[in-house]
Amino acid sequence: MNKNGADAASKVRDTIYRATVALDDEKWNDWLGLCDESFHYAITAFSPEINKDMIYLQGSRKEMETLVSHLPKHNTDHSWLRRHTSVYTVDVEDDKATAVSSFVVYMNVLDGFNSHIEAGESRLFLTGKYYDTFKLDNGEAKFVKREVKIDNRRLDKGSHWPI
Repeated sequence: MNKNGADAASKVRDTIYRATVALDDEKWNDWLGLCDESFHYAITAFSPEINKDMIYLQGSRKEMETLVSHLPKHNTDHSWLRRHTSVYTVDVEDDKATAVSSFVVYMNVLDGFNSHIEAGESRLFLTGKYYDTFKLDNGEAKFVKREVKIDNRRLDKGSHWPI
């Protein structure tokens, strides 16, 4: 990879990690600021019963803007979600890039909700991979597509948030 490709790959990694921080901190507009106007988002999971991907959430950037603007109005569990993201691959070609990352999301429980999970405990919430496509322009990497492929097929409270 030449220097320009290495610089672009570094920008892609930085954008992925900045997205992780923005999502952890529920700074939805900061997260959307990392996305191009043509951005498309989807959360899917493979179902062996129907031999297809199930779609839990999908939308354009405009639809995601509407979703996140309504999040403060939702009656929701206020337990924090914390993501651990590891970038596996970044492939750069001209003015675009693709990346594959794995993620683990932990829920830090504020209120115990059964006899097995106490307030103040952390539990595994989700695992999966991000499949990202980026537009490279003026030294920036902007998301144009993110498909979140989750390993789980049952989502819990907080699942109406971008992952």
